[in-house]
Amino acid sequence: MKPTQYLFGSAAPPVFDVARVVEDAQADGWNVCLGLTPTAARWLTDSLDALDALTGHPVRWDYRMPGQPDMWPKPDAIVVAPTTFNTINQWALGITEKWIVGVVAEGIGKGIPMTMMPCVNRAFVNHPQFDRSIITLWEAGVRGLYGDGGFVPNEPGQGNPATYPWRSALDAVADVSDANSIT
Repeated sequence: MKPTQYLFGSAAPPVFDVARVVEDAQADGWNVCLGLTPTAARWLTDSLDALDALTGHPVRWDYRMPGQPDMWPKPDAIVVAPTTFNTINQWALGITEKWIVGVVAEGIGKGIPMTMMPCVNRAFVNHPQFDRSIITLWEAGVRGLYGDGGFVPNEPGQGNPATYPWRSALDAVADVSDANSIT
């Protein structure tokens, strides 16, 4: 049985490449479940059925109703990428309005291996809460791929989604999980 990776994406331009990333994670030996922020799900509306078929699981972006069964297997590891300024801060502060933030906030307490890679510009990085949030998540055991070996912020309006280092995120989740023998 393949280990399960939750791949969670926020509304940043690299999320448009998520189908290829799912395929890469599957090629690495993962059973992938895809979760999105509500805005990312809206951006990918035309692709959601194909992404359901690709993963074999429904793409999720909202909390299920009380009493409704969970349609996903338990995760062995979670990748949160691309992670926006908003998602990073909500996660670090424990603001679980978004379903994926609720899962990863709880995942810290459950000890689920997690990797997070931002997708933010330098203007957001200069906000004082950003560094506090990154440090909070690192101290909670989340592997952050920020700076050398991960995502390096760009000037506002100068990002290139094609250069987003997805492979680094997929490699890092294998490193932090018990499933690292699958890659």
